[in-house]
Amino acid sequence: QVQLVESGGGLVQAGGSLRLSCAASESILSFDVMGWYRQAPGKQQRELVAVITRGHSTNYGDFVKGRFTISRDVAKKMVYLQMNNLQAEDTAVYYCKSVRGGTWAPVAYWGQGTQVTVSS
Repeated sequence: QVQLVESGGGLVQAGGSLRLSCAASESILSFDVMGWYRQAPGKQQRELVAVITRGHSTNYGDFVKGRFTISRDVAKKMVYLQMNNLQAEDTAVYYCKSVRGGTWAPVAYWGQGTQVTVSS
C-alpha cells in the first residue's frame, strides 16, 4: 500500500514562506505524476496547487502566480512545495497526491494532509 506523509505545515504571517514535504513509501518515479492539492475552509473541492510528472514537467494552479515551486528528490523519495509570499487566502489543508496507471486505469493515492494557516 502506497503511503504519502506530508509535513511542514504551520502558522505563518502574510508575506511569509513555508516548505511542505511529502515522503513517499516507494520510488516517486513509479508514479505518473505527483503533486499538491489544497482544500480551503468551507470548500468541498480540492484544488490543484502544483504537480510534477515523471518526466519532470510541472504545472501550477492559476492562483500560484509564481509564488510556489514544486520540486522533488528522487533518491529521498520526496516531493516538496516551496511557498513564498503567502496570503490569507492560501489558508487550507494541503494534500500530497500521486497517480499511476496511465490513462486507462489511473489509481490515485493521497496523504493525510497538513494544515497551513496564514494570518493577515
